[in-house]
Amino acid sequence: MTTTAVPFHVAAFEGASTRPYWLDRPTAPARRPPLRGPATCDLAIVGGGFTGLWAALHAKQDDPSREVVVVEADAVAEGASGRNGGFVEASLTHGLENGLRRFPDEIELLERLGHENMAGLEAFIDRHGIEADYEKTGMLIVAREPHEEVELREHAEQLRGFGYDARYLDGDGVREEVDSPTYRGALWQRTGSAIVDPARLAWGLAGAAESLGVRIHEGSPVDALRSTPGGVELRTGGATLRARRVILATNGFPPLMRSIRRYIVPVYDYVLVTEPLSADQRAAIGWRNRQGIGDAANQFHYYRLTTDGRILWGGYDAIYHFGGEVRRAYDQRPATFAKLAGHFFTTFPQLEGIGFSHRWGGAIDTCSRFCAFFGTAHRGRVAYALGFTGLGVAATRFGARVMLDLLSGQPTELTQLEMVRSKPVPFPPEPLAYLGVQATRWSLAQADRRSGRRNLWLRALDAAGMGYDS
Repeated sequence: MTTTAVPFHVAAFEGASTRPYWLDRPTAPARRPPLRGPATCDLAIVGGGFTGLWAALHAKQDDPSREVVVVEADAVAEGASGRNGGFVEASLTHGLENGLRRFPDEIELLERLGHENMAGLEAFIDRHGIEADYEKTGMLIVAREPHEEVELREHAEQLRGFGYDARYLDGDGVREEVDSPTYRGALWQRTGSAIVDPARLAWGLAGAAESLGVRIHEGSPVDALRSTPGGVELRTGGATLRARRVILATNGFPPLMRSIRRYIVPVYDYVLVTEPLSADQRAAIGWRNRQGIGDAANQFHYYRLTTDGRILWGGYDAIYHFGGEVRRAYDQRPATFAKLAGHFFTTFPQLEGIGFSHRWGGAIDTCSRFCAFFGTAHRGRVAYALGFTGLGVAATRFGARVMLDLLSGQPTELTQLEMVRSKPVPFPPEPLAYLGVQATRWSLAQADRRSGRRNLWLRALDAAGMGYDS
């Protein structure tokens, strides 16, 4: 009986931990106790990720006497906040091009607000001494195909027009920065982009919130929400929490209110992390400036270095499960890990032989305009922000501020924004949602193979306001 040899790129991840690298730390904080018995507060926040934690911090800074309670189904940072790549972007609109396409009349204001928001995040980290390995490295968007070179040259000029430090690098120039035989050129965006350890950032935000008097209860999934005289009641297990106001910060998990479920679909994204690179391996690829990196293709990879010298490598596949289900079992997908590993060694053939220490996945709260949307319910007592679509590390701070402004009932600069007052195009019901996502994935892959040319399906989505362009 003969056995088939396991391909080296598959063997490279077979023994990897299924725990997200960021969360697989002995320094992770101890679990906080769940909510028990009836309780009351001024503001209840559902969700202990970035959105919920920033909302808690803003609320206590606005009014230190306000009683704020965060209820988290699992533990702080166990959702998207601890499973992402740790890329921090000033843009609130999932990139300048998407913002120009969707909010042309207020893009200058949105850009200013985005940079102010990122500066506020950096100042908060410094002020509170949060050790989250925040690095202002900038971002490289690399071209692997001729048409991508043209697009990136144009985008560099566009970014400079909005005040970014951005320049185009030819093939030799980008390979001097990071050496891959697949690179034809790159856009180096030197400002408005950074990298961070997302779990340590979330844990630091939680600690800062608790120091201000916020109560955080983990292991407390909320399964019901209803209006009461003068407020809202949340039910979690055998406990109830009554609040004057509520913020929903549930990201890709099914929203508690059915009325907003049609605006998001949970799309699964997957990540590999290598073992620490040796000195010779680092020398073979360069990467002295530690930029975050992303592909210019529709189906793109994102990757970066960690502080202990590993490479985090994710993206490309975007997997939607029929009915929008979110399950822990979906966090592992060997077929996608094999695809990612193969692409990794194509990009860095000089690293053949290195193994992967961690592999995981998680759901992204995707909406049809690819940036957050906002709203209120229950007669203005409940606010929500959803649909960050994978770029929420910084934008969630802005989203938290918007929700508190909406709950105040008073008009502000933020509540008057078209971005805040409008909604994305909703997704159709099943089975159309599933069929539409699959058709879009296939069409985007075709566009990448056809020099970026978009087929009839993608052009129809563009016309309907649901078009995607990385």
